Amino acid sequence: MFGKLEYPATRRVDVADDFFGALTADPYRWLEAADDPEVLAWTGKQHDLAMGLLTSLEGRDSFERRLREVWNYPKFEIPRKRGDKLFYMRNDGLQEQPVLYVQEGDKPARVLVDPNELSDDGTVAIFDWQPTGDGRLVMVALSDGGLDWVKFRFRDVESGEDLDDDLEALKFSSVAWRADGSGFYYSRYADGAPDEGPDNPAVSYQVYYHKLGTQQADDKLIYADPGRKGIQLSASVSADDRFLILDITWESRIANRLYYRPIDDEGDFIRLFDDLDAEYNFIGNDGDIFYILTSNGALNWRVVAVDIKNPARENWVDVVPESEEAIDGVAIVNQQFVVTALRLCRHVIKIYNKDGSLDRELLPPGMGAVALREHAGAYGGAKDDSMFIAWTSFLQPTQILQYDFETGETQPFFEAATPSFDPDRYETRQAFCPSEDGVKVPIFITCKKGLELNGDNPAIMYAYGGYSFSQTPSYREWLPVWLESGGIFVVANIRGGGEYGEAWHRAGMFAGRQKTYDDIHSAAEWLIENQYTSNRKLAIEGRSNGGLLVAVCMTQRPDLYGAILCHVPTIDMLRFKYFTSGRYWTTEYGDAESSKEHFEFLTAYGPLHNIQAGQAYPPIMILTADHDDRVVPMHSKKLAASLQAANESDNVILLRVLTRAGHAMGKATSKLIEEQVDIFAFLNRVFDMGLE
Repeated sequence: MFGKLEYPATRRVDVADDFFGALTADPYRWLEAADDPEVLAWTGKQHDLAMGLLTSLEGRDSFERRLREVWNYPKFEIPRKRGDKLFYMRNDGLQEQPVLYVQEGDKPARVLVDPNELSDDGTVAIFDWQPTGDGRLVMVALSDGGLDWVKFRFRDVESGEDLDDDLEALKFSSVAWRADGSGFYYSRYADGAPDEGPDNPAVSYQVYYHKLGTQQADDKLIYADPGRKGIQLSASVSADDRFLILDITWESRIANRLYYRPIDDEGDFIRLFDDLDAEYNFIGNDGDIFYILTSNGALNWRVVAVDIKNPARENWVDVVPESEEAIDGVAIVNQQFVVTALRLCRHVIKIYNKDGSLDRELLPPGMGAVALREHAGAYGGAKDDSMFIAWTSFLQPTQILQYDFETGETQPFFEAATPSFDPDRYETRQAFCPSEDGVKVPIFITCKKGLELNGDNPAIMYAYGGYSFSQTPSYREWLPVWLESGGIFVVANIRGGGEYGEAWHRAGMFAGRQKTYDDIHSAAEWLIENQYTSNRKLAIEGRSNGGLLVAVCMTQRPDLYGAILCHVPTIDMLRFKYFTSGRYWTTEYGDAESSKEHFEFLTAYGPLHNIQAGQAYPPIMILTADHDDRVVPMHSKKLAASLQAANESDNVILLRVLTRAGHAMGKATSKLIEEQVDIFAFLNRVFDMGLE
């Protein structure tokens, strides 16, 4: 296939940790020191080896040419209406980063912020943007090189001039504007950008208020709880500007705390939900009546009305009851509840009156889904008589539609995107595969119409299986090229996601994570048994938590997969909590130090602890980025080193390290295309597809 490769020498160290009497070796601990010269040199050699091989493969020029063709179409994100203005992001086609536009009334849209002007290599990106309620000002959160760390900048919409206010060293934070636009609430670490290890007391967030025209150092502390390490705080302001809402998360993946206080009151917050017994999300309010999306007593979620003067549970009123279809998001538009629900892993929009009666359903066309953004994909204010909906499918780029509540009509808002691709030649099918315990696992299969089921088709199967993230149908710019090359694309809705509500998620947490791996193995076996593909031509792909998934698949069933595409993976299940955001993941995975049971199930499936010397693992391409400060590159490096040390076959183990890029968000278009060229060229060789 590739022939025997000579991998860079990787030294081993005699390091072991004691977990409840079990000494566990960690021979590549030294690779955790990202800035150490020896680690940098080793990483450079690994990347040079990977790129030397990848750039020599056949088909690259045709893959790149065709990818640029199908990528080159205008892409819109859903607008946000503020006053008489519409704000939205647009990429004309091959721009490195999408651009923020504003449109005032009937005037032509104009550029408000173009991040492509802020760097020579297209790696400064807009991570977030929030206009004031009247559309007079806009906050833009800028990331440099893919980092989760951002800085806030503020622009006057009319003049295009920037304010003097600059906020730095912010992570996982947005702004909650006061109604008059005079200032906002936001979250930050106590001491700027601290070392984010789990034992650092500074890692807990604090909520501040920033008054425009002042310095960040003078911002007013609103809330802190130093006794709770590792929590995240986010503040929001009710639409009537009466209440400041405080959401406290990450003590649990299935519960949060929700506090509030009158917005001009400087007293203590009122602890509306403080028992960590369920999730509570503030949707909106009518005076003292709070509307809450909750999993309390409803694993498929429900919306309840809570009178904050009488908040006891027996006084709650169901306004959107739990049903068999899990709620994926809720917004208040036209004084109604717009509910995005999951029906067979696809979206349906249900519109409820505030008395709890169902007004109507909107069924998106075909096998598609609402492209979720803020407000569950529906943009509009509580009093607006229309809303925007972003709809997508595996074969249709995201369309921005406008729905009129009075007429019940839906019209395209932006001219439909037209990539250089004929979707009518292809189709998406849905199947339900029995897992090891008999549970039916949904999968979407996108392929050429009239596909011959001969067991010889190359296939990519993508899955995630964690954090309650639902894998609904969505367009990928590269997919047309794979389909035109004779490939099949599969998405598996395995446990750990939210496709069937919180019960589906919880089934894949902690010790239950083996169910997610059983699910994906069963889906692979079903595809092979039904002659869609073979184990030799089935690639499995995952990102982040999905990168962990595919690495586990590789170690548990190396016979079942022909190639592994492992993006920015979480790999070291014993030490992940010591690096940046990793401290938050213990509520999903567990903590090997705190519990012997956790140590045992984490090492039972953890990739690093199950690699066997002499085992012929499938060819693997490990993709990471030097600026990934969410899942740090040490995970990928340890995986590559461990596999290469154990490898005795000709199957390649490649470590590709993208520079000036992060975990996912804000990656420049050219880098996305380069990455996909490498993936296609890799699979072309591994699967012997013969494309030139």
